Amino acid sequence: MGIASAGGAGKYLAEWMIEGQPTLDLWPVDVRRFAPWANNLTFLRERVTEALGLHYQLAWPNREMETGRGLRQSPLHHRLLARGACFGVKNGWERPNWFARPDWAVAAGGAPAAGTFAEKPEMIYSFGRQNWFANHAAEHQAARHHVALFDQSGFSKFILKGRDAVHVLQRLCGNNVDVRPGRAVYTGLFNERGGFESDLTLLRLSPDEFYLITGTAQAVRDFDWIAGHIRPAEHAELVCVTDSFGVLGVMGPNSRTLLGSITDADLSNGEFPFGTVQRLNVGRATARALRLTYVGELGWELHVSMGQLTLVYDALLRAGKDLGLADAGHYAINSLRLEKGYRAWGAELSPDDTPLEAGLAFAIDWRKSFIGRESLLKQHAAGVKRRLVIFVLQDPEPVLWGGELIYRDGKPAGYTTSGSYGHTVGGAIAMGYVNHAERVDAGFIQSGRYEINVNGTRYLAAAHLRAPYDPARRRILA
Repeated sequence: MGIASAGGAGKYLAEWMIEGQPTLDLWPVDVRRFAPWANNLTFLRERVTEALGLHYQLAWPNREMETGRGLRQSPLHHRLLARGACFGVKNGWERPNWFARPDWAVAAGGAPAAGTFAEKPEMIYSFGRQNWFANHAAEHQAARHHVALFDQSGFSKFILKGRDAVHVLQRLCGNNVDVRPGRAVYTGLFNERGGFESDLTLLRLSPDEFYLITGTAQAVRDFDWIAGHIRPAEHAELVCVTDSFGVLGVMGPNSRTLLGSITDADLSNGEFPFGTVQRLNVGRATARALRLTYVGELGWELHVSMGQLTLVYDALLRAGKDLGLADAGHYAINSLRLEKGYRAWGAELSPDDTPLEAGLAFAIDWRKSFIGRESLLKQHAAGVKRRLVIFVLQDPEPVLWGGELIYRDGKPAGYTTSGSYGHTVGGAIAMGYVNHAERVDAGFIQSGRYEINVNGTRYLAAAHLRAPYDPARRRILA
């Protein structure tokens, strides 16, 4: 690898040194993808040995590393394990990917014995439907029709505070962040080329304090990007609080009823509108409740001190027995967000992808100055030559994982960026960029005939520029 990569590695390292930042997406070799927990010799001996041994192994979809596990766990870990969680790992965090179903037949009277399941919560890899497919379907449908509970504690979380905090963020963020306290803002952070350095949600807690929520893998990277752009004369301090707060996603049409049964707050649209944050008493605990969703349903994210996370989880479980409440994992989050057209950094978004190409221009306030604005204005005037599209296979049998070749009118046009199975739309679903030498607009996308290559077979796919599920956002605003 050293010989094979030497020329390119030297070129891009030199450019990085001269420019002060990478000149293209180098995330796979960026040291900021690791946090301090990874700088442990015992962990490294285990993980490096496993990684080298996988060099000639089959590259199974969703393959999880087996060594160096259990380094970062939420307080719910053992509760979720007892409820059948099959865990994956992201930036050291153990996260439930899916849940085994209780074995209702093993105990008299139709009640499951504690810790007994219809199948083992273990991965059996395949290039087709893997062993968790039915479990994933149940979790996906629970969020769509009832209510699902997600442990999302691995989200990276920061506090930016100081009299110049708003000015720092206005310079870094494409969207306007100078909103009243209690409001949430979704925004991209761009480089000078107009590409995504990150995308995140921020909450304005007070005139001089913001709470930032970003991806699990991006804690070090985003901290470095934001802190590195605070000018010496600016009064603003960034603090990572990821390990201080757990996150529970309460998502689905029954989420208001469930949460309302254990809080004295008014959760109506009038008193708690979408895109706002409030402090709530949840059972005997206190949570910062954010009315947002990454799955396309009515719901709340509850940001709770790690010390009270189990209190909130247990209260929700007790109250949700008659509401169809189900534990759900990150595989369900992935399929739900794809049906709703929600992008993910590291998949649909990268330093080489712009918001105009990704269909996220709505989250830009062109009236203010921000890093990357000039490049984006030029691209806006010239038009884009690639556009992110959502695809749904017309044949309900195949599955998509990401990385599949996209054909437009029989010719290769790009690759999928991420994929899953959309149990609501009735077929495999993926996103991917469609490329063309000339300008790519809505007419170009809609006029093409699309196929996606799955294991050597081309399957007809419907192309969508808007979410195939609830494009009018009625569900999340219910």
